Amino acid sequence: MKKVALITGATSGIGRATAHEFAKHGINLVLCGRRQQRLDSVKKALSRLTDVHTLNFDVRDRKKTLDAIASLPEAFQDIDILINNAGNAHGLDPIQTGSLDDWDAMMDINVKGLLYVSKAIIPSMTKRNSGHIINIGSSAGKEVYPNGNVYCGSKHAVLAITEGMRIDLNPYGIKVGAINPGLVETEFSEVRFKGDTAADDVYKGYKALQAEDVADVIYFAISRPAHVNIADVLMFCTSQASSTIVKKSL
Repeated sequence: MKKVALITGATSGIGRATAHEFAKHGINLVLCGRRQQRLDSVKKALSRLTDVHTLNFDVRDRKKTLDAIASLPEAFQDIDILINNAGNAHGLDPIQTGSLDDWDAMMDINVKGLLYVSKAIIPSMTKRNSGHIINIGSSAGKEVYPNGNVYCGSKHAVLAITEGMRIDLNPYGIKVGAINPGLVETEFSEVRFKGDTAADDVYKGYKALQAEDVADVIYFAISRPAHVNIADVLMFCTSQASSTIVKKSL
């Protein structure tokens, strides 16, 4: 019987690349995102490979998140693999001038959104005594850097929640792990820089990780034998040594 994976933030970047990778391996998909047009586009591309169902909601909205997941048709109700990928960064301000709206957005999506989605899915996993949860963290969850304050805080929270999940769900045989990428060339920086042209410079002069590179590692983690759990992965591109050290060509 084919497994069912639910992926949040599936309309772009790592989420979309993971959907493509899973589809290649015949995993049925529940793709979640805020942009219906993009969901439709990804569904159309992948439906020739596997069964796809889309859910259009914002993880920040607790009621809509719970209602959307509760609305899944029977064939998609038992989620075997949960990829908590939806996340964002807003702004690069020092703490003293940071925007409350930016802080709310990061905590609401990166932390509370992950919890809302997990809350909707975990009871079914514990009932079946099986499941696999991968939370997409960040190197920012391992190391704080200048002007990263609240974003780094939100990703540190993701790692702490991941570890707590793994402990609490251990009696049920549920695997829990985190994949933590460094610099990945996606729309992420466009959001963080709020459309500023400085976003164009983030990936210049070196080869950043691509969304597909992260998707490869996610698939590796979920395809291990039953007795193996990849608990935590930190991945950088070759040019990146830490959050602040990146070797760039002139």
